[in-house]
Amino acid sequence: MKRKNILTGSPWEDKMGYCRAVRIGNVIEVSGTVAIVDGEKVKADDAYAQTFNVLERIEKVLEELNSGMKDVIRTRIFTTDITSFEDVARAHAEFFAAVKPATGFYEVSKLVAPEYLVEIEFTAIVSE
Repeated sequence: MKRKNILTGSPWEDKMGYCRAVRIGNVIEVSGTVAIVDGEKVKADDAYAQTFNVLERIEKVLEELNSGMKDVIRTRIFTTDITSFEDVARAHAEFFAAVKPATGFYEVSKLVAPEYLVEIEFTAIVSE
């Protein structure tokens, strides 16, 4: 089967040896993704905006792989504050209310930097 990697230009891709997403056959795995915190639209204390930003960006990655959010079968959501559930869930539902992928929501002690409240991994299966 042919493998397609999606790189985003992040300096961590070469430093760590990973890519944003990999498609082999009809299976797509998307690496843990955090928001682009700009301090205006996406703030370090706004779990809803961070979640929405991640989902918007991954939607574009999936499009590059001839897929879409409709093909997502699983999300894994990591947060540093479990009480952010309502905000995270609201953003997640804006993209997945009709799709309803299997989902896990986990509190972790830290993410890669303190400004990140949410990190999400995705699995998609493209029906061909």
